[in-house]
Amino acid sequence: MNLKLRLIILSFLQFFVWGAWLISLGSYTGAQLGFSSVEIGSLYAAMGIVSLFMPALLGIIADRWIPAQKMLGIAHFISSCLILAASQQTEYASLYPYMFICMAFYMPTIGLSNSVAYIALTKKGLDTVKTFPSIRIWGTIGFIVAMWTVDLLGLKNNSYQFYLSAIAGFTLAAYSFTLPHCSVSKNIKSSSFIETFGLKAFTLFKQKKMAVFFIFAMLLGAMLQITNGFGDWFLSSFKSVPEYANTFGVKHSVILISLSQISETFCILLIPFFLKRYGIKKVMLISMLAWVLRFGLFGFGNPGTGVWMLILSMLVYGVAFDFFNVSGSLFVDKETAANTRSSAQGLFMIMTNGLGALIGSYAAGFVVHHQVPNPSIPDGWNTAWFIFAAYALVVAILFAFVFRYKHNQVEFESFK
Repeated sequence: MNLKLRLIILSFLQFFVWGAWLISLGSYTGAQLGFSSVEIGSLYAAMGIVSLFMPALLGIIADRWIPAQKMLGIAHFISSCLILAASQQTEYASLYPYMFICMAFYMPTIGLSNSVAYIALTKKGLDTVKTFPSIRIWGTIGFIVAMWTVDLLGLKNNSYQFYLSAIAGFTLAAYSFTLPHCSVSKNIKSSSFIETFGLKAFTLFKQKKMAVFFIFAMLLGAMLQITNGFGDWFLSSFKSVPEYANTFGVKHSVILISLSQISETFCILLIPFFLKRYGIKKVMLISMLAWVLRFGLFGFGNPGTGVWMLILSMLVYGVAFDFFNVSGSLFVDKETAANTRSSAQGLFMIMTNGLGALIGSYAAGFVVHHQVPNPSIPDGWNTAWFIFAAYALVVAILFAFVFRYKHNQVEFESFK
C-alpha cells in the first residue's frame, strides 16, 4: 500500500477515536447521567492534567526502548480497554478514574502518531513540511466523520459512543503494528531530569517576549475545551422549549457543532498569508476576537430564528482555533534556537493543552454551575456565554498592550 495512504488511514483513525465522544460527552453525562457542570468540567480538565506529563513519559519510552509505532499500538489498546470499561459506569466517582487513565494513554498518541508519520516520510526521502499537512487534514476529517456517525446513529445521549470509539481504537492499535518501523536510540547518554522531560525550554521565560507569549498562550488555552464540554449540552437544552424541540440544531446538535471542525480545515489555509502580511501579534489578536465572537454568538443565538448566529459561531471557530494553535506553534519555531525547538514546542503544548485546558475546564464548570440553574433548559446559558466572551475580550485587550513584537515580513517568506 502507498505510504501516504497508510499514513492517511493512521491520521483518520487517530482522531476518529477522539471525535466519537469528545463533543457529546458533556451532554451525555450531564443530561442523561445527571452529572453537575463542575463534575463535567473536571472530566475535561483531566485531559489537561495528563497532558502535563504523559506525552513526555511515553515519548521517552518510544525514543529509548519501544519503537514508536508499537508504543502507539500499545497506548491505543490500553486506552480502548479503558473507554470500554467507562461505558459501563453511570456514576461520576466510578466513571472519572476510567476516563482519567484512558486520556492518560490517549493524549500521548497524538504526538506518537505524528512521530511515526515524520519518521516514515523522512525514510522515504519526502519533505515533511510539504507532505504532512495533506495527511494531517484527514485527522480532522476523521474527527468530523466520528461526530456525524454519533449524531446520525443516535449515540450522543448514550454510552454507545464509547463503544464506537473503542472499536476504532482497537482497529488502530492493531494497525499500528503494521506501520513502518521506527528505530529506538539505545545509546542515548544519560541526562538530567530537566533535560529528559524537555523542561529546559522553561528557560525561555527569562526572555520577556517569550514569557509574555507563553502566559497568553495559557490564557487562550483556557478557552479550548469550553464549547467542547458544554456546547452540545447547551444546544440540547432547547429541546425543553416546544418552539425549538424539532429544529435541526437540537435534533442534530453534534452535526451543527461539526461545522467548527469543517471551518478549521479551511482556515488553516489562510495562516501563511495572514502571518506573512500581518505578523504574529495581529494574527493572535484576530484569534482572540474570534473567540469573543464564538462565545458571544452562542449567547445571542438559538436553534430557531437565531440559528444563523450559531452557524456563524461555528464558522469563526476555525479562525479562533487555527490562528492561535497553528500560528503560535510556527511563532515558537521561528523564535527558538534549534537545540531547544522541540522542547519549546512541548512547552507550548503544556501551556495550552495542559495548564490552559486544565484551568479553563474547571473555571467553565464553575461558571455554568453558578449561572445556569438547570442546564437542561436554556435559562442562564446566555449569561455563561457572555462571561466567557468577556473573558476573551479582556485577554485580547491585555495582549494588545502587553505583548511587544515587531513583525519582520521577510522571516515569513517561506510560508508563501
